[in-house]
Amino acid sequence: MTLSVTSAFDGGNIRVVAIEGDRIDLEIAKDHQSDFYQWFYFRLTGAAGQAVEIRILNCGGSAYPHGWDGYRACVSADREEWERADTDYAGGILTVRATPATNSTWFAYFAPYTMERHHDLVAEVAGHPDVEYRSLGRTLDGQEVDYFRIGGGPLSVWLYARQHPGETMAEWWMEGALEKLLDDSDPVSRRLLEKATFHIVPNMNPDGSRRGHLRTNAAGVNLNREWHSPSAERSPEVLHVLGEMERTGVDFAMDVHGDEAISANFLAGFEGIPSWKKEQQDVFDAFSKALVRISPDFQTEKGYEIPRPGHANLSMSTAQLAERFGAVSMTLEMPFKDNDDLPDPVAGWSPQRSRLLARSCLDALHAIADGLAERRR
Repeated sequence: MTLSVTSAFDGGNIRVVAIEGDRIDLEIAKDHQSDFYQWFYFRLTGAAGQAVEIRILNCGGSAYPHGWDGYRACVSADREEWERADTDYAGGILTVRATPATNSTWFAYFAPYTMERHHDLVAEVAGHPDVEYRSLGRTLDGQEVDYFRIGGGPLSVWLYARQHPGETMAEWWMEGALEKLLDDSDPVSRRLLEKATFHIVPNMNPDGSRRGHLRTNAAGVNLNREWHSPSAERSPEVLHVLGEMERTGVDFAMDVHGDEAISANFLAGFEGIPSWKKEQQDVFDAFSKALVRISPDFQTEKGYEIPRPGHANLSMSTAQLAERFGAVSMTLEMPFKDNDDLPDPVAGWSPQRSRLLARSCLDALHAIADGLAERRR
């Protein structure tokens, strides 16, 4: 069979430069109306039993070129089980070497979470008798911003993911969180739903997800730089979600992401906001310490630089929600590579580990829920 590469499907992104023998040269396409690019997802056909060398030629100019060091591409024959391929990076070129077992094989930056899978998730969760589903509004491409309300406790907890659509581990995390919250036999979830009402947006950026973007929506806008002043023209996704937050209030918020370069799971907080309060920080720190105790996949030594007092970026959701609502808010970052403290040589960081970390995050939230409620009073 003749080798062929395509990305003409939900979430796909690649451009073919040349195919010569067993060598395939490709480039990643930029997000629409943006210079961001790093996400790739494509299908290789006709290579069963053939050792191929796949070169992505423009990785040196990508959004986070340091993210390629130590990175291994994801590969799957069925789009359910994903493993890591032999990969190296030099001279701005990412080279992936593989011998596909079948004539239809998929390669991706991380295990994809397509809009089709998203709709399956929405259909399943929305049909649960304890869930209130609503669309908060439409995106620029006309897709719904899906929202779930679960529980009836006094605390207002917001969980939202995938402002950056290429960070697909964030929606895998959402699967794990929703599975736990809707498990009637889970004692932690039962208590949490007594103490809190959960407001959940599993995918903040449907347009970027379907288009195969790394970081932006249909207008080429980074949603996590819009929270100070969202608009219907640039960032309706943020406008819709923030409007609902204004109605419900926010006591605790977690914005779920992935980080290209740091091989660890970590939190980024709201230090540096003008209205920073010690008691607000104390609850954040208590959550972080609880998560360290609960999950060997979480740590606090690696992470982002903490902004100086008064220098928080209020266009980002975590800082904006802490400032606007006095919320204990945070950004959870997961790796595209692996957790170097607890590596998995086959899968690296994976969908399953993302789901499990979500469960641990809810356990940590349960551990600090009373302190959160005390602060609310």
